[in-house]
Amino acid sequence: MGAASELLTPLAEVLRRYVLDTEKLHGDDTPLPVLAPGTGKTKTGRFWTYVRDNRPAGDDRAPAVWFAYSPDRKGEHPQRHLAKFVGILQADAFAGFNRLYQSGAIQEAPCMAHIRRNFFDLMKAHQSPIATEAVERIAALYRIEKEIKGKPADVRRAVRTARARPLFDDMRRWMDQALTQLAPKSETAAAIHYALGLWDALARYLDDGRIELDNLIAERALRPVAMGRRNYLFAGSDSGGRRAAILYSLIGTARLNGLDPEAYLRYVLSRIAEHPIKHIEELLPWKVAGKLAPSLRQAA
Repeated sequence: MGAASELLTPLAEVLRRYVLDTEKLHGDDTPLPVLAPGTGKTKTGRFWTYVRDNRPAGDDRAPAVWFAYSPDRKGEHPQRHLAKFVGILQADAFAGFNRLYQSGAIQEAPCMAHIRRNFFDLMKAHQSPIATEAVERIAALYRIEKEIKGKPADVRRAVRTARARPLFDDMRRWMDQALTQLAPKSETAAAIHYALGLWDALARYLDDGRIELDNLIAERALRPVAMGRRNYLFAGSDSGGRRAAILYSLIGTARLNGLDPEAYLRYVLSRIAEHPIKHIEELLPWKVAGKLAPSLRQAA
């Protein structure tokens, strides 16, 4: 993998710049076991994923994902990754992202799916009526999103203003009232407090049709990593983690663009050594799509 990743490094850098050149970005992270030198044990490294995919808001530009590796989960890593990014970051409530929002250059757009999971777990575990109602209220917002998926941003904003905002505002009032019925330290009260702590930032999706209601775009990008962990178990070193991030970036972007990742990498690796570096962007997945056989354009 080392030789291949060296050849692919310039292409991954072009991909990184493309991913970050957007008004709205999805971000997330996941652990990666990494062999700790001299110990015979593993430590916990981190994969960070950043996804540019605005197709749900009617944007026809190519989706893409960039992976970065770090040896730990310190907030300094996303702060470095996004040091020059200006726009909307859709992410979970990880504290390491917080400093990114302080200057105002990056706007926070939290994930409703995380809020829903808290209530859903309580509904299943305890048959909590309040948790059940929260899940039902959130489902009503998602039904609206299903109807407007793929519509232009201005259309989505108008529909949300007319139909989602009344539901959203009423849910806030309902949560405030529900807290008066709960023990302050109960699990259900904690789930409501978590939601209310993000409520103002979450409301941004109502006024901006580019924003999604959740961050599932980034979560889906991380699924291959979870599958990989079951097969290769751990990375051999920090440098191995960085090489893997390059491959995950290209494989993930190939999948987002409907390509068979193996066919795409075979095509690129057979040409990249002789390809002019100043035209390296010609080997990005969506640039290559028309050159692959039709049977290889659809990801398995």
